[in-house]
Amino acid sequence: MCGLPLNPAGTGRGRCTGILEADGVCRHHRQMKITTWNVNSLNVRLPHVLQYLAEEKPDVLALQETKTPDDRFPVAELEAAGYRVSFSGQKTYNGVALLARSAIEQVVVDLPGLDDPQRRLLAATVDGVRVIDVYIPNGEALGSEKYAYKMRWLAALYAFLQGEIAAHDRVVLLGDFNIAPQDIDVHDPARWQGKILCSEQERAFFASLLELGMVDSVRSLCPDAPMFSWWDYRMSAFRRGWGIRIDHLLVAGDIRPTAAGVDVAYRNLERPSDHAPVWIAFT
Repeated sequence: MCGLPLNPAGTGRGRCTGILEADGVCRHHRQMKITTWNVNSLNVRLPHVLQYLAEEKPDVLALQETKTPDDRFPVAELEAAGYRVSFSGQKTYNGVALLARSAIEQVVVDLPGLDDPQRRLLAATVDGVRVIDVYIPNGEALGSEKYAYKMRWLAALYAFLQGEIAAHDRVVLLGDFNIAPQDIDVHDPARWQGKILCSEQERAFFASLLELGMVDSVRSLCPDAPMFSWWDYRMSAFRRGWGIRIDHLLVAGDIRPTAAGVDVAYRNLERPSDHAPVWIAFT
């Protein structure tokens, strides 16, 4: 796990973390921790999620691939753990959800400009932070119809993000992007070169988000550390360290990341998701 002290001076959580703005006003933001996790079936992984909430206590946990229709979402169990919930799901496939200690407001569950029944986006405001949870399509293979669908989905997401960044002072785009943005984000760059998740078009889209003013918060704090968030179930990939980094937290606006990491231990639980939780702390 790569992490930094919770404040640059390393003097503990008690020091002022206000940011002095150009207008001379010191705006104080409390420390927040946000985690993204593709759980690959919330029904199967609910004990792991409850364990994570109890042990790590994130302010917000964004889930993908819940694979749970809305009428079967485990609201009672998660509320008993101290979290409010918002979700957009479907049976067997896809599904996104936000769990938060505070109110979840201004919820959007459809991607404007794209007529898509697949439940892949949930945007909401929590404690003044606009959180956009995405499960970006995998794409299957270059040249396939699923790849074309992925490109259409990304174009619609980019247009949506432009409006969200303009409308909100603090934005976090997070989730399973199904994109490994650089060679450092894959265990074997030669093996992945030009393949799905690493194609030039997919990486160009990720770069366009940075040009839009977003920051790859995990990589900004850990610029040289190889780190992975997904390991195939096949070929003992996790044991061999054959992973890739496709789960991301991009931030825009008045957000200062102070620590980040991948909670790899959750990939080693019994019947785990093939993804591990990825988190950032920020003021």
